[in-house]
Amino acid sequence: MSSNPFLPKSLVGRQREVDQISQILAADGDLLIAGVAGSGRRTLVKWAAKQAGAKVITVDCLRAADGDRFLKLLAASLLSTFDRTEELIKIKELLLDQPISFEIAHAIGESIDKQVKPQITWKLNNAGVWHLFENLLSLPQQMAEWLDCRVAIMLHNFTHIRSWDRKGEWEEYLRREIKIQSRVSYVLIATVPEPWMHKLSLHMVELSPLSDQDLREWVESVGEDHSLRFAPIALDLFMEYVQGNLGDAIALERRIWLDYRTQKTISAADFLIQPDHVHQNMLALIEDLSPTFESLVMLLPPTQVRVLESLAIDPTVSPHSREYIQKHRLSKGGSLQGALDSLEQKGLVYGAKYGYRIALPTLQFWLKRHLG
Repeated sequence: MSSNPFLPKSLVGRQREVDQISQILAADGDLLIAGVAGSGRRTLVKWAAKQAGAKVITVDCLRAADGDRFLKLLAASLLSTFDRTEELIKIKELLLDQPISFEIAHAIGESIDKQVKPQITWKLNNAGVWHLFENLLSLPQQMAEWLDCRVAIMLHNFTHIRSWDRKGEWEEYLRREIKIQSRVSYVLIATVPEPWMHKLSLHMVELSPLSDQDLREWVESVGEDHSLRFAPIALDLFMEYVQGNLGDAIALERRIWLDYRTQKTISAADFLIQPDHVHQNMLALIEDLSPTFESLVMLLPPTQVRVLESLAIDPTVSPHSREYIQKHRLSKGGSLQGALDSLEQKGLVYGAKYGYRIALPTLQFWLKRHLG
């Protein structure tokens, strides 16, 4: 059971995007989902895959420090996706000639204990790891043919493999597989599209902030499920604080709910959330996030910090204007644009399309408080 009861159990907005992605997956298309943290990129793929009748394998490349670790993540996700007894037996058969140990809780023919996770282990040299990579990457296509279904391989933080794949061999092989496998769709999860991604002929799906209407309906609905009722002015303030970011909306509403639960003398029927409840819980939320934000700012170059702080205290759609540059003492020309582009790549600032505003509302709120 999830420890956060506010994680959506149904789709929040995005129906158009779900339909689009579902159609792409059904037609053997490969795609890129671009959006900032909290925009629901991976959840969106899972909903679309369910609609298209596809199984999803997920690998977060940021967790892979080398090729061997990448394979362990891939193997774990394969066994999590194809977890029925007959599917695990089939995978074991397909890997029979590999120098690996395939552990299943019970013998073939018996039901598998779900409490004991199957696992694949190995001790291989570089050549052996590469050969296993080729075989594991062929499994989704083989399983899709055997089950007569589709498979989506979702790769998050894909470009991180370049930190250890210095010659680009793993990346090149993955790209070739994207084009070859007929029942497998590759889904790259990124913050913004990068130039090399356009060369892959990927379908691009860029996620904008959720509309106020979609997010407002969800906030009210999930609030009622947990005995939370918002005064209209309080809901307006809530929407102003989260700015269409579902992740921040989930965090703030959960914080308000936890605060409500501590007020045992107030009955659910009498409790109406007011603006001061929203504000005080927003303050408590950013206090929790403060260590994360402090570390983040310390890791950014000074030019990017300056731009981020300027946008936090003085939002603008024209950071390149002479007046704005002079007012906030920003660098001119390419240096400013480079800072904006880098902040966009990191998912901290939206680009020109969305008015150069800070992409994480809680970060903007913290910066404004931090700067006084």
